[in-house]
Amino acid sequence: MKIGNVQIKGKAILAPMAGISDRAFRELCTSFGASLALSEMVSAKGISYKSKKSAQLMVLSKEERPCGVQIFGDSPKVLAEAAEFAIQFSPDIIDINMGCPAPKICNNGNGAALMKNPNLCGEIVKEVTRTVDIPVTVKIRKGWDENSVNAVEIAKICEQNGASAVTVHGRTRKQYYSPPVDYDLIKKVKKSLSIPVIANGDVKSPEDAKRILEYTECDLVMVGRASLGNPWIFKRINAFLDKGVLMPLPSLDERLNVMIEHIEKICEYKGEYMGILQSRKHIAYYLKGMKNAAAFRKKSGEVKTLEDVYDLSEEVKNHQLNLIN
Repeated sequence: MKIGNVQIKGKAILAPMAGISDRAFRELCTSFGASLALSEMVSAKGISYKSKKSAQLMVLSKEERPCGVQIFGDSPKVLAEAAEFAIQFSPDIIDINMGCPAPKICNNGNGAALMKNPNLCGEIVKEVTRTVDIPVTVKIRKGWDENSVNAVEIAKICEQNGASAVTVHGRTRKQYYSPPVDYDLIKKVKKSLSIPVIANGDVKSPEDAKRILEYTECDLVMVGRASLGNPWIFKRINAFLDKGVLMPLPSLDERLNVMIEHIEKICEYKGEYMGILQSRKHIAYYLKGMKNAAAFRKKSGEVKTLEDVYDLSEEVKNHQLNLIN
């Protein structure tokens, strides 16, 4: 399938997650079969203020293609300027965030708060698509709350103003991430549009991906939290959808080797000091579910160098071997 003129191979894409979807993680997930990777959301206002940190979030590499930059804000003009600025990093897609539920985002009228103003959503998409010549996509939610479920309306407005695809998270902003996802609503959005629709929410396994795609008739699924410490989920989803094969979960050694590869990439791109600080949460995700995981996760919050990470990995391996013996 295609999003605009961008060829998408596979059915599972990596969600944009603040503090998670950095270059290292995007490259890793792409290597495991993610068919599209999106950056952490970038503040359009930050770009207008010439924030180096915001600009750094837009840096993309050839190892993560196709890939896109996600931007957020509430001004059509400022968002269009941010999209134009992003072009220097050669994104394949510009994605506009209209679904983030975080208070610090919504309280400023950004993210999911935009869904309170359908006309503004349309103006934003129109201005951004008029400014850049690559596909523009939009990520939305079910609505602001149960009294204002307007995903179908917003999605139609986005399509009418030039969006090339829409991602729908099947919960309202008020629901955050806890109640069951409303796949009926996602299905309604899909039936209402002629552009690709991406289902988002609770894609935790290959079986989930297949069930959600078949039920909603969406073109793709977006994987977010289920990829944390689990980048091979994309490879497993692809195998299950393409061949009906449910690949086994990785062995302990494979899991730890991938963890090391991931953390080394973070340190390469951000320096060891900052890289290790940001890696601690990832280590905890990789260790989740192992025997005595709680004790090891506690240690993951104490690592200070790559050597500490190597030592922790060996300790985990030895612990498991002792259990077997």
